[in-house]
Amino acid sequence: MNLYDLAREHALIASSAEVLGWDQETFLPEAAATHRANQLAWLTAKAHELSTSDAWKRALSGAEASDDRSNPAYSANLRELRRRFHRATKLPVELVSREAHVSSLAKHAWAAAREASDFTVFAPHLEKLVAIAREKADRWGYPDEPFDALLETYERGATTRSVAGLFDTLRPKLREIADCAVDHSSRRSARLPAGPYPIEQQQKLNEAVARSLGFDFTAGRIDTTAHPFCTTLGPRDVRLTTRYDENDFTSSLFGVMHEAGHGLYEQGLPDADFGLPSGEAVSLGIHESQSRLWENHIGRSDAFWWKWFPIACDHFPQLRSIRFEDFLEVIRRSEKSLIRVEADEATYDLHILLRFDLERGLIRGDLKVNDLPAAWNERFHALFGMTPVDNRHGCLQDIHWSMGGIGYFATYTLGNLNAAQLFEAAKRQPAVTNGIGNGDYAPLLAWLRKNVHALGGTLDPTELIRHATGTTPNADAYLAHLNTRYCG
Repeated sequence: MNLYDLAREHALIASSAEVLGWDQETFLPEAAATHRANQLAWLTAKAHELSTSDAWKRALSGAEASDDRSNPAYSANLRELRRRFHRATKLPVELVSREAHVSSLAKHAWAAAREASDFTVFAPHLEKLVAIAREKADRWGYPDEPFDALLETYERGATTRSVAGLFDTLRPKLREIADCAVDHSSRRSARLPAGPYPIEQQQKLNEAVARSLGFDFTAGRIDTTAHPFCTTLGPRDVRLTTRYDENDFTSSLFGVMHEAGHGLYEQGLPDADFGLPSGEAVSLGIHESQSRLWENHIGRSDAFWWKWFPIACDHFPQLRSIRFEDFLEVIRRSEKSLIRVEADEATYDLHILLRFDLERGLIRGDLKVNDLPAAWNERFHALFGMTPVDNRHGCLQDIHWSMGGIGYFATYTLGNLNAAQLFEAAKRQPAVTNGIGNGDYAPLLAWLRKNVHALGGTLDPTELIRHATGTTPNADAYLAHLNTRYCG
């Protein structure tokens, strides 16, 4: 088999595991958790064995020897496949299988711990996951600190030092914007009319909005889960999930717009390249830019609601009791929240700075797992001026660590920066600006398809942003956006 055939076989195994993972988060009976962990561990081990095999090594070397550099996408695929092979061969199959098994069980322990607000239920699992993360980092190697190796997993080319420096620069500016936005909102009394907002009507509105953005429901669907996510089960099978609050329809709506942004990216990747780097997203920071762009830059704009507010009123008649201007104040209301996924634009990144610092401490060993709740509460109070009422609203609120996703959180803020920079560049095209004003999102999606989606993973994240916008990644557009919307 040649290299591309092997890569596609690997993708078949990995996507089969994704199906089981999606089922685990949506419909799996509680008693089936142990067997599902065994299934996922077995599939993950098989995928790893293939990607580190002698056959793979020979095929990769042969492809590199015949690469004449005349096909940039082919050369980019070889470069990325070599990088992945180098990282994969550093990890023994036993470690990969063990991580899959531990993380599968940890998800269920996390859910139970979160429900009971009892960190001790999850702590032993997190201990194992942190130890595994350190072992992986040591095997991969790193330029400065172990966290570098973990961050590289999610954001190609990023270093802890560069991200920490960026966050240190952003921290005072973000706190200033957050304080300004919260103060502005505190002087506004507008509130969303009382519910209920029936789930059935929310589902209809969510689907209509996602369809209008360009999400293809012949190649995807929306289901319900405790922690919303998007996952790709195949080149034409993209699953979105959401959760519902009958007192606030916007929670689910913005969640669907966020996940649809991820889904649009996945649906825009080249189908024929499924299993190859050129058919995959380049990084989570770029992936998050797509969800943030649609959720915030489109979904919370005046122009979006000029079209969709009357339609929302048809689904939820009580909305007719609120003025359009007051409704805009409601959806852009800023207040310091205990829960990251409920945070507004102006305060959201403070949640990420907190998690980034804690993750680094856990991996360096400066912070012990058993001390995490107290450290979380102390640093949360320093950033937000309030303390979580319990661990459910504190260190147990996110699923990521139970998935072994240490190093993941930084990409959310990187995504916010990328989203603003990409959106600013897209709006230089009159067709994009006019389309947004008229409730037609096809020109914007077409621009993203050409400048982001179609490129897959052929460029590093920094190169992709420079290619799409003409400038290197920076925070200027994002800070300007937040200042204009929340402090202007």
